[in-house]
Amino acid sequence: MKLLKNLTVQVVLGIILGIIVGFTFPNFGVELKVLADIFIKLIKMLIAPIIFLTVVIGIGGMGDMKKVGKIGGKALIYFEIVSTISLAIGFIVVHILQPGKGLDTSNVDASAVSAFTKAAAEQESGFIPFIMNILPSNFFGAIANGELLPILVCAVLFGLAAASIGEAAAPVMKVCVSASEIFFKIIGMVMIISPLAAFGAMAFTIGSFGMKSLLNLGELMLGVYITMALFIILVLGGIMKFFGFNIFKFLAYIKEEILIVLGTSSSETALPGIMKKLEKFGCSKQVVGLVVPTGYSFNLDGTSIYLSMAAMFIAQAYGVDMTLGSQIMLLLVLMVTSKGAAGVTGSGFVTLAATLAVFPAIPVAGIALLIGVDRFMSEARAITNLIGNSVATVAISKMENEFDAEKHLETMKNAKKVQIIES
Repeated sequence: MKLLKNLTVQVVLGIILGIIVGFTFPNFGVELKVLADIFIKLIKMLIAPIIFLTVVIGIGGMGDMKKVGKIGGKALIYFEIVSTISLAIGFIVVHILQPGKGLDTSNVDASAVSAFTKAAAEQESGFIPFIMNILPSNFFGAIANGELLPILVCAVLFGLAAASIGEAAAPVMKVCVSASEIFFKIIGMVMIISPLAAFGAMAFTIGSFGMKSLLNLGELMLGVYITMALFIILVLGGIMKFFGFNIFKFLAYIKEEILIVLGTSSSETALPGIMKKLEKFGCSKQVVGLVVPTGYSFNLDGTSIYLSMAAMFIAQAYGVDMTLGSQIMLLLVLMVTSKGAAGVTGSGFVTLAATLAVFPAIPVAGIALLIGVDRFMSEARAITNLIGNSVATVAISKMENEFDAEKHLETMKNAKKVQIIES
């Protein structure tokens, strides 16, 4: 009975029951989506204030503007290198497996992708539009709208100003710390219903698309899951090993967040929890506050893998012969377009449509081939994004000597005790 009180076990049971209900009673399963929607809405309600307060406390407590710039700069360089590696790995695997070769494309419904191509056409590209989009129209509007990058800009400016004022800002910083603790307490209360959310989301997915859709494009799905597993174990595992950590022990430590993402297909649902976990793991509040929110926009490893594999899959399905030069060009385009995949509904398809628009030889209508199984692959994307940002935070913390080894040892010791009690 003690085991059933564990949140991880409850989420696993929710996912299993969701699959059973969705398969057995598909119509009822579709109706259960509301459970996931309520949970995601509650989490999104709290993300804006938590990110704002965490970044402000981190930078305000740092007191060194040069250090803030150094951490931010290193994080962005790290993001670019690792996300480029993830894109390249996706290309290599899809080239070896050839999942799209011989696929029947005669029944493709081109109208099914019109919404994504329209959204892609409306997106302005280039450096100036990007800068204009991340600058909020007003300070409170960014927080009210829940826009991640504008919130980050506001929080960084607020934190830098507080750090430069020094002692005079101490009362405000104290209020921010107290408010942050209150919001994290609310997150704890919301997490109680996460097993129900996982149940509802899985019942909806299976009820809507059915098990048959898994078989139709099973080779692509298998390729995506294998690629992301290899990326996590080899690339992210290699980074963790370089800094003296074991990737499997780390994954066990953040298992609750991984399972919540698996159930809800959204990495945002685990954002507040993973920030708290990384602080307990030993990463400084400053690094967590800067790296995690920025990573949710610039370090989407899972999305990068998916985009490269999906683009090549469509090319293979339509018999488009991509030369090495064309593939390198596609990789370079994806390096730019993948950075705009955050904070947009159906962002994967919108970004893919924007990318394929540059390559007229690959039919944009081919995106319709992926619609039936995208929901199943979105879970792999979201989990890989979550793990990638977590590893990035640990790596930057170690690079900047912002890692508390004693706190880490104490946390891992307590985690082992909890596992022994549960077993």
